[in-house]
Amino acid sequence: MRGFIERALNKLDKLDSTQIRNLIHDLASEHEQMRIVLDSMNDAVVVSDNDDYLVMVNKAAERMLPLAQGDVSDHRLWEIIMDEDISSFVYETLKAQDSVWDVEFDLEHQGGTRILLLSLFPLVRNGHVTGNVLRFEDVTERKNKEARLRRAESLASLTTLAAGVAHEIKNPLGSIGIHIQLIQKEIASLNNPERERLENYIDVVNEEVSRLNKIVVDFLFAVRPMNVELEDQDINSVLEELLEFVRHELEENDVELEADLQPELPKVQLDDKYLKQAVMNLVKNGLAAMPDGGRLRVKTRCHADTVELIIEDNGEGMSDEVREKIFEPYFTTKDFGSGIGLTLVYKVMKEHKGEINVYSEEGKGSRFVLSFPVPQREQHLLSWRGEQEQ
Repeated sequence: MRGFIERALNKLDKLDSTQIRNLIHDLASEHEQMRIVLDSMNDAVVVSDNDDYLVMVNKAAERMLPLAQGDVSDHRLWEIIMDEDISSFVYETLKAQDSVWDVEFDLEHQGGTRILLLSLFPLVRNGHVTGNVLRFEDVTERKNKEARLRRAESLASLTTLAAGVAHEIKNPLGSIGIHIQLIQKEIASLNNPERERLENYIDVVNEEVSRLNKIVVDFLFAVRPMNVELEDQDINSVLEELLEFVRHELEENDVELEADLQPELPKVQLDDKYLKQAVMNLVKNGLAAMPDGGRLRVKTRCHADTVELIIEDNGEGMSDEVREKIFEPYFTTKDFGSGIGLTLVYKVMKEHKGEINVYSEEGKGSRFVLSFPVPQREQHLLSWRGEQEQ
């Protein structure tokens, strides 16, 4: 098309009015096509002429950059950019007649910080410089993704190291526990008036060793990869077995257990041992939130393409600040908590490709909603072998 237009322009004095009208129409169509292409780009593009005056700005540039408003056709390229750092850089680069590629700038934009890569290079036609092209690429998401990947790699390295340290701690704790038992036997055989006092001291040490060992075991469970084996299972059956196990402990603490399990739920992909571990942690949390007794409600529901497990208590509840941090490792509001229980619950749900949400208000209890996706079965079409009815 461009070659045709150039040839036509060379013969412009020989064209009649109709041919000139068609030529103008073709020129307008080509210009419109170029505008559509530029406006469809994700990168911001700003074009100036050879004297640095603005020629064109695409839609991405209008969205991405703080540009001067109104008629800017008589402005130089750096004058239309309202960010001082970028404007000064463009001015210095153009005056030095340099080309630059992928220079990084941070730009405050709509309450956040965007990371832009700036490139400035000459616009060349037929071997002659006819202007300049200023291009911006928004790499905010790419940079954030790279940062998340680096954090994940660092966390993985730290987790491996911490798991090794925890394992090394667990071994001497086991040895200490064995020797405490031997000491207890020796003290029990003594006929000494100080025996009872010594036994009390040893009991305190034994309790602390057991507590440390539980923390290490929970930590190792949290950092080690889960060997999850998902199978189609009825979530109600798994819950009924677990609730029967905890019912006695709840009754001893004056907590009423209310089970409301919707019948005939679709089966979901579960590893029952990990699900029981997660639910047990939530039950223990609910129990701790109701020191004077209360009600623990466990419900299941089918909602759209998910099966929901709801665990709700009417205990102390949580503030907004606490609720936002409860899934963070080692965050706890308990005097002797490890801060790993809810982290494990979150990890189990992610391994099940599910989601967990918490709703809580101080003095009004807490509700945890665990959502499991219902597997989408492959549909097979039946082949038709008969004659089509007329």
